[in-house]
Amino acid sequence: MEYNTTRGKLILPEYGRNVQNMIAHAMEIEDKDERNRAAQAIIEVMGQLNPHLRDVDDFRHKLWTHLFVMSDFMLDVDSPYEIPKPEALKERPEIMDYPKSNIRFGHYGSYTQRILEGAKDVTDEKEREYLKTTMANFMKKQFLEHNNDAVENNVIAQQLKELSKGELILENPDELMNTNTILRNMNIGPNQNQNNKNRGKSNFKQKNQKKPFKKQ
Repeated sequence: MEYNTTRGKLILPEYGRNVQNMIAHAMEIEDKDERNRAAQAIIEVMGQLNPHLRDVDDFRHKLWTHLFVMSDFMLDVDSPYEIPKPEALKERPEIMDYPKSNIRFGHYGSYTQRILEGAKDVTDEKEREYLKTTMANFMKKQFLEHNNDAVENNVIAQQLKELSKGELILENPDELMNTNTILRNMNIGPNQNQNNKNRGKSNFKQKNQKKPFKKQ
């Protein structure tokens, strides 16, 4: 009986042992024309085994690359595409440059900060007033999404001023949307956190409460 542990390693297991054996047989064919025909037949089999590759751009190019990879780049056939080099597979990918941004308040996110930093470019007074009120209410909603406890309107006004570099100043913070109204729109009750904590304690007590001993 032949076990997989005694067989050669499958370079691309998704194609299976039979395709690997077909490639090994093609490498032993001496006549190049016959070897080319064998390679074409193997490509067709590989395409049938992986129909999902048909949705990939230039999927036949991908199949030919896999053919050479599974032959350890030793199969001498005429390819319709450029034959890949073994060194290309060993090249380490280039280090990606990740965007670096200094977010002052994480719960507001970078987009809110960018909008407020661009307030200096808004010259029309009506637009500035609309931007100031809208962004202040939006910041309050963002704050409550991350911490659904009460938040002071003065805190929102101060952070609005800070993020806009002093361009947007809320003269009357009390005109902001009511906290309970925002929470209701978010389907979060003002006391939900405390209720959840109390419910968790109650469930814990019920699970750990000793049942009375019954006499047989």
